[in-house]
Amino acid sequence: QVRLVESGGGSVQAGGSLRLSCQASEAFSYNCIGWFRQAPGSKREGVAAIYSYGASGSSTYYPGSVKGRFTISQDNAKNSVYLQMNSLKAEDTGMYYCAAGQPLCTVVERRLDPSQYKMDYWGNGTLVTISS
Repeated sequence: QVRLVESGGGSVQAGGSLRLSCQASEAFSYNCIGWFRQAPGSKREGVAAIYSYGASGSSTYYPGSVKGRFTISQDNAKNSVYLQMNSLKAEDTGMYYCAAGQPLCTVVERRLDPSQYKMDYWGNGTLVTISS
């Protein structure tokens, strides 16, 4: 069973940056991998996803709330996915989860409710707190 482990969360002031990492326990095949977040009292929402075409490249997806500030990347040699978060705002506060699954890119691109779709793997999350 593949395990996803997030790291890199912490507390920073508004305007600062954080880089989250998602480490898979082993190499595995997936259609799409990405990041969700959940603020206290709010539903989980997608913030970034990447679909790899192999040597042909990849496509990335972001909701408007983070586009231009967040960047997702992956390093297949390290079985890792990263989320670079810049110009952080107080509303970016929440638990950030790494996940992988066939519907993930569509969920992020169309801002769908992830609870309505089955993802193959979820991490346990890493907490991001932004103070204003």
